Amino acid sequence: MSLIRPFTGLRPAPSRAAEIAAPPYDVLSSSEARVRAAGKPWSFLHISKPEIDLSTGIDPYAPEVYAKAVENLNKMLAGGVLVRDAAPCYYAYRLVMGSHSQTGLVAAASVADYDTNRIRKHEFTRPDKEDDRVRQIDALNAQTGPVLLAYPAAPQVDAILARAASGAPDADVTADDGIRHTLWVIRDAVALSQITAAFDAMHALYIADGHHRSAAASRIAAARRAANPKHSGNESYNYFLSVIFPHHQMKIMDYNRVMVDLNGMDAEKFLQRISGNFSVQESSTPVKPSRPGEFGLYLPRQWRRLQIRNELIPANDPVARLDVSLLQNYLIAPVLGINDPRRDKRIDFVGGIRGLPELEKRVNSGEMAVAFSMFATRMEDLMAVADANEVMPPKSTWFEPKLADGMVSHVLD
Repeated sequence: MSLIRPFTGLRPAPSRAAEIAAPPYDVLSSSEARVRAAGKPWSFLHISKPEIDLSTGIDPYAPEVYAKAVENLNKMLAGGVLVRDAAPCYYAYRLVMGSHSQTGLVAAASVADYDTNRIRKHEFTRPDKEDDRVRQIDALNAQTGPVLLAYPAAPQVDAILARAASGAPDADVTADDGIRHTLWVIRDAVALSQITAAFDAMHALYIADGHHRSAAASRIAAARRAANPKHSGNESYNYFLSVIFPHHQMKIMDYNRVMVDLNGMDAEKFLQRISGNFSVQESSTPVKPSRPGEFGLYLPRQWRRLQIRNELIPANDPVARLDVSLLQNYLIAPVLGINDPRRDKRIDFVGGIRGLPELEKRVNSGEMAVAFSMFATRMEDLMAVADANEVMPPKSTWFEPKLADGMVSHVLD
């Protein structure tokens, strides 16, 4: 079995992509999705968040929600707004956010390689979220939410994708948030073969976002394999929908931290406590860290720049040397008493897309007592953690721009 393979994608009919493309299912609440889909009968949110078409307050995991997704998908098929390619294809997918651009490949990725860790993970998953994806995929008999993957340096693949993305696109959508999504269908047999061979030569792919979707695909493949006495390994359930970008083009933003209180200390005592592990310097401007080991600290109306003592940074531990680990292990836990950031209600996380003013706002309002701005985790750090078969701390990465749902789906024949 190949690491990836082309597939017969289900995608918007010509000129319909703008009506269909929607934000990923997991970045909107049900109420937000209702607002975004209002007056848009073909929005993919009717498939990815089908509770918006049922009574307010319905359990989004109720059986009728998944049944509604099937009904809405069938309606889109009957209306001709979604069509399926006649032959297996790859797809070049470009995301543009401001001056940033990244071009990747839409492909079906091997569940077997996921199971053996050639497609590498860096997060734990939650059973309830896995169960939701299993039910959704089973109901639709399709994977509609792509897993975001990264491939290591491969100039040959970069060049093939650049050529594929140089002609007239098959879909071109600028979303409400200003992010441009452009898709090209790759049908040329030589290009298809070259892409498959180039990926087969790679030692690994890396999950950037979509751990629950890939885990759900693995569970479905196992169940269908067990139920199929004629299982051959070529069935579509042995693969999952993915969009794979070169790691050097991917953009990880900072994932910042805010805390409700100073663990019973006043500001002076707090600053005194942290000075043992960090150098502390006042700043007249907001602090956006420019290198690993540097942090911004915001107390009401005042920014400070923190730098962790060099001797505290372990050289050979890919998890412990992450900035999110250093801040947690040398400040958040020992000074603020927050030992479990996954569950402690005294800590919250703010994606870097919101900017430093959001940190100032939450502290100045009195909602939070202190904020920390972070240096963004690098793709090389993520890959090192995955290569070591380790798990990153919670809220380590915030990828932007986000993929759109509805651009291409993978039907499980």
